[in-house]
Amino acid sequence: MVSSSQSIRAIRTHSNKLTVLVRLLDIVVIGLTLWSILDLATVEWDNKHTWWLLLSVVGFGVFASFNELYRGSRAMSTLTEVKLIAVSWVCVILVLISVDEVYLLIDPIYKQYFWLWNLSVPIEIISWHVIVRSVANLIRKMGKNKHRAAIVGGTMLGAELEKIFLEEDTMGIDFVGFFDDRHRLDDGEYHFDLSKIVGDIEQVIRLAKEGAVDIIYITLPLRAEIRIKNIVEQLADSTVSVHYVPDLFVFDMLSASVNNIKGIPVISIHDTPFYGVDGVMKRMFDIVFSIVILIVIAIPMLIIGLSIRLTSPGPVLFKQRRYGFRGEEIIVWKFRSMTVSEDAGNVVQAKKNDPRVTRLGAFLRRTSLDELPQFFNVLQGRMSVVGPRPHAVAHNEFYRGQVKGYMLRHKVKPGITGFAQINGYRGETDSLDKMEGRIRYDLNYIRNWSLWLDIKIVLLTIFKGFTGTKAY
Repeated sequence: MVSSSQSIRAIRTHSNKLTVLVRLLDIVVIGLTLWSILDLATVEWDNKHTWWLLLSVVGFGVFASFNELYRGSRAMSTLTEVKLIAVSWVCVILVLISVDEVYLLIDPIYKQYFWLWNLSVPIEIISWHVIVRSVANLIRKMGKNKHRAAIVGGTMLGAELEKIFLEEDTMGIDFVGFFDDRHRLDDGEYHFDLSKIVGDIEQVIRLAKEGAVDIIYITLPLRAEIRIKNIVEQLADSTVSVHYVPDLFVFDMLSASVNNIKGIPVISIHDTPFYGVDGVMKRMFDIVFSIVILIVIAIPMLIIGLSIRLTSPGPVLFKQRRYGFRGEEIIVWKFRSMTVSEDAGNVVQAKKNDPRVTRLGAFLRRTSLDELPQFFNVLQGRMSVVGPRPHAVAHNEFYRGQVKGYMLRHKVKPGITGFAQINGYRGETDSLDKMEGRIRYDLNYIRNWSLWLDIKIVLLTIFKGFTGTKAY
């Protein structure tokens, strides 16, 4: 009999050798394209061309991984794959151009070959990816390389899985149906459509033994541990592939991921997305963007600071305690826009026609110019350019008991602008509904974070996020 410790050690991360092959072929395409262009132009290879190749290969590998290009083409649409390849290669070009600004990498006499190569590579990579995908789809339509799959468990999770099977033809799944013998198929507030049940557990086991099913996905609730174990044991008397899909819909997951500790699978329920490379990329973006912006706005900031000093008594900068990453207190800077500098246990939010707001302060708040000093907070590491807006400590302590998941917004650094702000949740939150809406967008940002989402939010902030009727 196999012990539980032996079973745990037997669990391994699934390694897709096909993905490794695809990565290698992409590298070969990059290298062969460069060599071919130079060879046809009778240009002798030199050290700078070697640097072109090294930086492009490493850069494309990093950006493609960052964009999850290789996460599984079967579950990815052709359009998405093309977009990810193009975006990854554009990032490579930006890296090469940036390096060229510091060290002459692109000799003027080779510039035409450089741009020809940069235009050819994405076209060739996209072409061979699309051709392979098309051939694979054709083979599946001919009835080859397809799998007959059944789902055990009439649950919300099972319904979501069925939807994916039906929508993604490229997965090559022939869906047989749902199998369940429970008398009541209620999944919380979700009521399963009984007409989708084509048989009970005994029938699916019989189909597996007869070879009529290739894959079985078990989506029963976590509480059905004994039943799941019994089903798996019976399916061991067949050659069917069995996959257990944890019913994690019972949790409000935030930046979920699957890891392992010496073979023990660990599922992160609430976590920050900024570990490892993602964290480094986020920080690099913050530093570079903040330095550029501070150089651009240096003179306007001096003018604003002088105007504040001349128009009302008090300090130029208003410093207030806020909650930062992991809920730690940080000091956030703003241009003073009020006649008071409140940072006590009961901070009253600014309202329309608030008498505390100065005439200049009203303009600064309406245009978000009062937030400009926070770029220094970003360089200090207290804040990020994009993230959930920081609230006063008093507001945090009040709303954490009123809004579900409120404190999860502190799994990342607070931002100068955020996903909630570009979606209309800027300024006063004078009702619980408004705060719940803001938190919903904040948590969606954390769940779906990518560097491209940050760039999109920054661009949308420039066009519609700096001004608004709700900022008092």
